[in-house]
Amino acid sequence: MDPNLLTTSRAVDPIFMIIFGVSLALLFGITATMVVFVIRYRRSRSPEPTSQADGNVWLEIVWIVLPTLLVMAMFYYGWSGYLSLRTIPKNALPVTATARMWSWNFTYANGKTSPKLYVPVGQPVVVNLVSEDVLHGFFIPAFRVKRDIVPGMKNHVWFVADKAGSYDLFCSQFCGTGHSAMITTVEAIPAAQFAAWLEGGKGGEPAGRELLEKHGCLGCHSLDGTPKVGPSLKGIWGRRVTVVTGGVERTITVDGEYLRRSIREPNADLVKGFPPVMPSYAGRLTDAEVTAVVKFLEQLR
Repeated sequence: MDPNLLTTSRAVDPIFMIIFGVSLALLFGITATMVVFVIRYRRSRSPEPTSQADGNVWLEIVWIVLPTLLVMAMFYYGWSGYLSLRTIPKNALPVTATARMWSWNFTYANGKTSPKLYVPVGQPVVVNLVSEDVLHGFFIPAFRVKRDIVPGMKNHVWFVADKAGSYDLFCSQFCGTGHSAMITTVEAIPAAQFAAWLEGGKGGEPAGRELLEKHGCLGCHSLDGTPKVGPSLKGIWGRRVTVVTGGVERTITVDGEYLRRSIREPNADLVKGFPPVMPSYAGRLTDAEVTAVVKFLEQLR
């Protein structure tokens, strides 16, 4: 990594410590002064005012000039840090983060996609932020970056992972009932390993599970039986469920035809007890991809 590169962590941490230190000094200073005044000038000791001073010009100058200098210093360091966060390094790796209720999908320049954000260690990464539905927030605490993702608005963040590891990535804006489960990770790996990952797995048809991860289905549907926003996919094939069709309840057995219809028209036969929040994947998944998903779900029984 370029030692002269001002990373997001190096830009944010010193400013935070300066502001925190000033705030801490003011807290203890003001508290100590209050305690001294309460003890020294309590009513039992000084029942009547003894000071005849009407004002002190130097004291007034100090408490105007000193706070002004502190605020201006905080503004300067804050503004310089903000500029570094918004100035993208020239060799930054571009990635597009697509947020939807309630999952993430990351697309690289060569077309490869992943539900996790894979990045090379030591290289700046610029993430272009896109929302498919509502307001989301891109938040990686380890790299001190947090940015709103507004539908229809261009936005970006950049960061550098200076060492290998797995780092949490959250949605920082409440985006609906599945918001708390909208979590993924940043996987920082060595540059050679990243290059091999980026070029691997291209050209073939994605498997059913990969498609579920890519399109965010597992953000609402679990594979282990845990109820989420939508019904669990574990053992779904052959399950007897009560659905609402055109306002009328009926009981059906889940099969391939039902699953295909639910993928393309999720509200046609809505499972009772679950909200109608699933988007339609008609036109977003090819017939071959729908078949791959259905075959995968059949294997879960």
